[in-house]
Amino acid sequence: MKDFFKFMLASMLGFILVITILFFISLGLIMYLMSFSEQKEVVMKENTVIRIEFKDPIPERTLKNDILSTFTSGSLKTVLGLNDIIKNIKNSKNDDRVKGIILNLNIVPSGISTLEEIRMALLDFKKSGKFILCYGEYMTQGAYYLGSVADEIYLHPQGFVDFKGLNAQLMFFKGLLDKLDINMQVVRHGKFKSAVEPFIQEEMSAENREQYTTLVNSIWNSILAQISESRGLSVNELNSIADELKAYEGFEAVNTGLIDAVTYRDEYRQILAGRLQVDDLDNINVISLRQYNRVAKSFPITSSRIAVIYATGQIAGGQGDNESIGADKFAETIARVRKDDNVKAVVLRVNSPGGDALASDIIWRELELCQDVKPVIVSMGDVAASGGYWISCASDRILADPTSLTGSIGVFGVVPDIGKFMGNTLGITYDRVMTNKNSGFPSVVRPLTSFERTVLQKKVEHVYDLFLDRVSGNRDLSREDVDRIGEGRVWSGVDALRLGLIDDFGGLYDAIDLAVEIAGLEEYRLIELPVLKDPIVQLIEDMTSGVYTNVLKAELGPFYRDYTHIQSALEWEGVQARLPVQVVIE
Repeated sequence: MKDFFKFMLASMLGFILVITILFFISLGLIMYLMSFSEQKEVVMKENTVIRIEFKDPIPERTLKNDILSTFTSGSLKTVLGLNDIIKNIKNSKNDDRVKGIILNLNIVPSGISTLEEIRMALLDFKKSGKFILCYGEYMTQGAYYLGSVADEIYLHPQGFVDFKGLNAQLMFFKGLLDKLDINMQVVRHGKFKSAVEPFIQEEMSAENREQYTTLVNSIWNSILAQISESRGLSVNELNSIADELKAYEGFEAVNTGLIDAVTYRDEYRQILAGRLQVDDLDNINVISLRQYNRVAKSFPITSSRIAVIYATGQIAGGQGDNESIGADKFAETIARVRKDDNVKAVVLRVNSPGGDALASDIIWRELELCQDVKPVIVSMGDVAASGGYWISCASDRILADPTSLTGSIGVFGVVPDIGKFMGNTLGITYDRVMTNKNSGFPSVVRPLTSFERTVLQKKVEHVYDLFLDRVSGNRDLSREDVDRIGEGRVWSGVDALRLGLIDDFGGLYDAIDLAVEIAGLEEYRLIELPVLKDPIVQLIEDMTSGVYTNVLKAELGPFYRDYTHIQSALEWEGVQARLPVQVVIE
């Protein structure tokens, strides 16, 4: 009888599990079919205004029909990537039906270089003589930086502008690790290679403080120069506003010149009507940028292709996914592009803090082979540092934004010793037998021996020397010059240009234009790689982890970045070439 109830209970649980899985799959299929309504072609009208607003982080490329995000957020949407945002702004510049753009900006949760590329596209749009207006209830610095490109900026009467300057805040875990009796054993090359500092120190080293002070000041000065040009305020005036927090009241923000007026939304619509020279507000045809993305477009009939390969996220072995760079998958993708005669040039879009050094070199080698037969142009996004810079070296030209983070030419290895934690806290001890005297190398439950540490240091030095070779061989710099500007130090795009780490300033489409020019093409079509997974396949693969990730994002909010940083650090294996932290403007 006991066995009967056991089997019956197991059958019931299995049935419930199958029904649950089928429910989620059915839900995904329904949402996927519903999404076709979103993909219907939009018919444009005359006197159209495009509305641009950002409520989600801006990905490098459009993630179509993100069903998992739809399920956890409760809304059906396609989040436009930077690629389509800029493309549509460029298209609207020459579209006679589009009379202007309105920016609705409060919080723009994206990196500063991403915003810089959008801002440059909006500046180019203004050359057409069309207007740009901006409105916000409140504005973070990122939102204001982007909105400052507008002809006029309006703010809710009770709103504020969070204009205060930049700060780089790092989280340190040494105190926690000490309490847990965990010792992080570090070998590294580069006095600025600060990725390991949070595990072995309680505050920044002098070298780390120096590099981040230089970095944030370089980025801030670049931001101020652009705002100064758009708003007619001197850099000194802008710094004074930030120092005194003068824009925290709407009317004060007007008095400082950061914004033009405070107004309610209904009054703002009247201002918009005046711009369009219409009396009836119902005659204003406003469509979102996502809707404009579905307006019918013509494509040239040609077999010539420019391949844009997106290297986004941390670098590791294996296949990776939409948010990470898997060396195996990328090597295969680059090899196919190299052998495709229809692909005349390659643009590698890098937005990566680096990662595994071996995986970085696997990708570098395939790019070097590709470079032998067709032009390879690198476009750096928010960050292309350490391993991200390593893979960038196999290229003909490197473009970056003034605010891009790059360099970080240094390597390190970390071996945690959790032996005391397991013994003192959990009461777990270890013993072993070995065939050879180093069979247990490396171990995470005992300290490294002096010999083992020497072996690891030798490996780190070898990888660092290889890194120097990769950079000096491509950038027309001596190994001594690379070493001098290397040692793990992070640079802004402004400093990278001065030091010879990049060739010029420019965004993704500047890199595409350069690739077209070098390849000598008159007509071409873009292909974007790696191919994104079908939404249903992604749903099935991520049935549990994907939902869990989206719930975490929703619950943790801005702290999700810290969570992912800690999580990735726990997964470090082998010699690493990665940037220590993410730097965002808030």
